[in-house]
Amino acid sequence: MPSENNFSSALRRALAASFLFATTLPAAAPAMATDAFISNEKGNSVTVLDIETMAVKKTIPVGQRPRGIIASPDGKTVYVALGDDDKIAIIDPQSLTVTGDFPSGRDPERIDISPDGKTIFVTNEDSNFLSFIDVATKNLLGEVRVGVEPEGLAVSPDGKLVVATTETTNMAHFVDTEKRKVLANVPVDARPRFAAFTPDGAQVWVSGEIGGDVVVIDSATHKIIDRVKFDVPGLRSENVQPVGINISRDGKLAFVSLGPANRMAAVDVKTREVLKYLLVGQRVWHAGFAPDDKFLLTTKGVSNDVSVIDVAAMRVIKSVQVGESPWDLVIVGAQKP
Repeated sequence: MPSENNFSSALRRALAASFLFATTLPAAAPAMATDAFISNEKGNSVTVLDIETMAVKKTIPVGQRPRGIIASPDGKTVYVALGDDDKIAIIDPQSLTVTGDFPSGRDPERIDISPDGKTIFVTNEDSNFLSFIDVATKNLLGEVRVGVEPEGLAVSPDGKLVVATTETTNMAHFVDTEKRKVLANVPVDARPRFAAFTPDGAQVWVSGEIGGDVVVIDSATHKIIDRVKFDVPGLRSENVQPVGINISRDGKLAFVSLGPANRMAAVDVKTREVLKYLLVGQRVWHAGFAPDDKFLLTTKGVSNDVSVIDVAAMRVIKSVQVGESPWDLVIVGAQKP
């Protein structure tokens, strides 16, 4: 494992080279910080982690049972679903404070946002609805009834589709975002926990926690075209439980969190072959890419920490303690004071 100084220097160089605004801002523009916002389900807080130094900057109390967390497309706002408060908390990534909240519907689990930043989508686990919320007014635009216990949620790159997965019904529901109408109900494998579109929008990957695999669905035809299987040496199949899925921006790699298997699976998106299993720690759940996909940060709900994966080297290089039961994370940039 590299030394602390070497790690920090390498990460600093990578972030400087890769951050979206680095090549477009004038020389006199304020510097940008890149932070990870991590929802701590049992800690009722969000931990803010400085990606450059891998030091905790702040822990923000947010409310009861924070889970899904997202950022607006412009990076100026962070939203976190508070499952036991039936609210979405609003965080200012500049001041690192909660600036407000708004109703979400019953038991919000995951949230996502349209590419234009105008609509927030929420899976309400207890009421079996997919909710549409107007960002500007914070008002409910409408609801679509899906299956039982909706959790997974993904918006297509063009914003025309949203996919919600339902844990008990074992389906992926394709919904037209404009008409707010279900287009297709696709049976998938047991307890689908997560959905992710490929960057071109052509495929949706859905994890089956109990099914033990990832189903690949054609976005246009709603047909299953493949399954990604996992076989971790030394582990029983029932201990391999896919949850989160993170697909690289170039569409070449997918990293699948395998829950109690304590591993991330690196998968070739084109061939659907597992390239490597990375041992990261206890109950790996969700993850997020740093700028330019050079590093992947992943939450671990039992050991209460975040692991950092060097994507090119395909190895874990660091772990950082955060709050109690980290569940999800999002990485955003904010102007340094």
